[in-house]
Amino acid sequence: MIRIAIANQKGGVGKTTTAINLATALAATGFRVLLIDFDPQGNASTGLGVARGARGRSIYQVLSGDVALADAAIATNVPKLDIVTATQDLSAAEVELAAEADRSRRLSQALDSAEGRWDICLIDCPPSLGLLTLNALVAARYLIVPLQCEFFALEGMSQLLNTVELVRQRFNPSLSILGIALTMYDRRNRLSEQVAADVRDVVGNLVFDTAIPRNVRLSEAPSHGMPALIYDHRCPGSEAYIALARELIARLPAPAVAA
Repeated sequence: MIRIAIANQKGGVGKTTTAINLATALAATGFRVLLIDFDPQGNASTGLGVARGARGRSIYQVLSGDVALADAAIATNVPKLDIVTATQDLSAAEVELAAEADRSRRLSQALDSAEGRWDICLIDCPPSLGLLTLNALVAARYLIVPLQCEFFALEGMSQLLNTVELVRQRFNPSLSILGIALTMYDRRNRLSEQVAADVRDVVGNLVFDTAIPRNVRLSEAPSHGMPALIYDHRCPGSEAYIALARELIARLPAPAVAA
């Protein structure tokens, strides 16, 4: 199972939108996909139409050891896409796990127990570099960083890259950055062009060629409990995520082919 964390310590960068729509695109390609909602806000769960009352077995119970990951996963309305939901209880996990010796490896251990059930696992991280995000980075083989095309976009990038290097050294030497996805891109805005150019100057080929545009339909889709790719598959945002998924697949190791 290929494990991909989607993380950025800054909020409002399109992280959850990226997670939902990439998961949908990968499932449509034929992969068996698991999306783990690892943010206490539970936006990925809401965006895939899972009502709060239907989140009885969540990722919090998995981290606590009360429920196996495979038993917490539920099917979504997207064929071949399952989700492990999140609730506000997840906020307590950082405090409750702080004294545990294996606190940084709880998610990795849970995923180990479910090897073979899914082809790809995407982990939608919270907008911070706390214990939950650390768990995701320890569990993942790859990292995707959504980066908003606005003035402060690069401000936290060095902190995130330092964190990734620290995780490599101390916990997970196989972790690598699969790519940086530019989001909220507006071709009419010179700032977007400048930010994109600056990011490419700093990290080069790590930046995906596809930039996700500002798009009303992307913003509307979660309120209808569905990915934009289903809400309006012809809108510019959906077309961009389909292109981004193609790039993602091309960067994965050769054996990673859909069933």
